[in-house]
Amino acid sequence: MSDEGKKEKKKIIPNRVPMAEQSAEERIKNFKEVPLGYTEDEAEEEAKRCLQCKKPSCMAGCPVEIDIPVFIELVAERKFSEAAKKIKETNSLPAVCGRVCPQEIQCEAKCVIGKKGEPIAIGRLERFVADWERDQGKVEAPPKPKPKSKKVAVIGSGPAGLTVASDLVKLGYGVTLFEALHKTGGVLVYGIPEFRLPKAIVQAEVDFVESLGVEIKTNALIGKLYTIQELMDSGYDAVFVGIGAGGPMFMNIPGEELNGVYSANEFLTRSNLMKAYLFPEYDTPVKKSKKVAVVGAGNVAMDSVRTAIRLGADDVYLVYRRSEKEMPARDEEIERAKEEMAIFKLLTNPVRIIADDKGWVKAMECIKMELGEPDASGRRRPIPIEGSEFTLEVDAVIMALGTNANPLLPQATPGLELNKWGYVTADDETAKTSLDGVYAGGDIVTGSATVILAMGAGRKAAKAIDKYLSNST
Repeated sequence: MSDEGKKEKKKIIPNRVPMAEQSAEERIKNFKEVPLGYTEDEAEEEAKRCLQCKKPSCMAGCPVEIDIPVFIELVAERKFSEAAKKIKETNSLPAVCGRVCPQEIQCEAKCVIGKKGEPIAIGRLERFVADWERDQGKVEAPPKPKPKSKKVAVIGSGPAGLTVASDLVKLGYGVTLFEALHKTGGVLVYGIPEFRLPKAIVQAEVDFVESLGVEIKTNALIGKLYTIQELMDSGYDAVFVGIGAGGPMFMNIPGEELNGVYSANEFLTRSNLMKAYLFPEYDTPVKKSKKVAVVGAGNVAMDSVRTAIRLGADDVYLVYRRSEKEMPARDEEIERAKEEMAIFKLLTNPVRIIADDKGWVKAMECIKMELGEPDASGRRRPIPIEGSEFTLEVDAVIMALGTNANPLLPQATPGLELNKWGYVTADDETAKTSLDGVYAGGDIVTGSATVILAMGAGRKAAKAIDKYLSNST
């Protein structure tokens, strides 16, 4: 019998190594990160659970094609620096992905161990490796490639733009990244709260991308400062559009124009990017509210609920027209919101928002719902129950219903094909738009989606742009 045949089959350890986190009682008083991360010993122990499958299915669930078994084996051998380098071969934002990617429906969902227990904590291990490398001061940019003569403009510095920029600059292209805001990171800095994704970590990831050779220009609103055609006329050979989808979405019910009604985008941008939670140290205020209603049930709704709790509200209601089973938010975000004493008002839909005598929100009228047959989304359609109206006393309402495409850049770009919702039309595999040399990916193409899917789109776009530029004279 061969040595391989004699090798004992690795025993499955069904339970993953738990990760320490702040208690609910403590964390609602601060904006510090909730999970505290693995220690070196905990990371090693969790990595050793991996069976190192001959045909690893986990990789099929990773939009950025990380070599998951290899990086996990390196962690098991305590070769943390090598593990970081392995991840960064295809992912320049591992500390971000390890925190906010929905691994439970992607790589971890395909883990073989998940059939008999808990899947390997791939996201936690990715976070550990990235944090270890940064904390040890061992972040190093790879050797710079031989420069190519072609240049690429990347519009938008969210996860799609950062991924395209880092992939192309590693191939030797000159890359300039244009960001409309004063801080780089897109939704990573304006949309995701500090307690879920610390901004210092986003900045460290951006610094790494810049160290690769990407030129970053902030306060550069393309569509106003320059058009796409002007960028190409000025020497850029290709353009990638990754401007996200930041337009607010409302219900169009009476009272949405009142003082105290926010889109989730505005509420979270004030708190995250402009640090309103540190007022008056930072000079962007958010009105202190005592009773807040957040309408919606995605990750953004959970972020809004948990932020409102930390800003000092006594009661924060999550108002959702379906049941908990249909909520699109990550399970762990739903559980954390519950632990932090959010009040779930399910099978409930707002009808109108009621003002006080000064034009501020004082209440929200709602109606009870019941679920009918599934609709186009596959979820059961909510149906109003006649005569079930009731009033919820609140002094602020946050609409977390999703986002719309920002029309500014598309309107300034003749010939750029859009779909009926105003999103840029781009090929699923190549990210090519209707304009020659112009590519697009992320939320401006798909509508609101996840960070990792935007990064996956960025990787596809970078490959297509490289092919396009390699074939052009």
